[in-house]
Amino acid sequence: MSEYSREQLEFLKEKAGYIWWETTNEALKEPKRLLAHIMDYGLLIEVDNLEKFFSKEQLIEVIKTAEAGYFGPKAGSFWHHRLDLVGPSDMVPKRPVRLLPGVTEDEMRTVVEALEKIGPRRV
Repeated sequence: MSEYSREQLEFLKEKAGYIWWETTNEALKEPKRLLAHIMDYGLLIEVDNLEKFFSKEQLIEVIKTAEAGYFGPKAGSFWHHRLDLVGPSDMVPKRPVRLLPGVTEDEMRTVVEALEKIGPRRV
């Protein structure tokens, strides 16, 4: 966590609830993961806060090193464009997928894309 300033760590501490199933200290052990959750689930006010506390390079590092599942399609697209990682009419790179034993990356990507078309289940 030494790559972050005291102010950045205080901001992350306040936002640790984005990883609600972990304690604040557990969430702070992986600041890039916490940042990814804020970037994925945060409201527009959080965009302003993120850009106030973190450099463009830090946010790019988060999106470029994000593990499968850290960003949904909308947030991933938003941040790729917001951080100028793609041009206005360019396609956003495919998101990483988690692989299961015996399932190829192409097969897993097909499943993920089909589930995204269905959308979230409402109970």
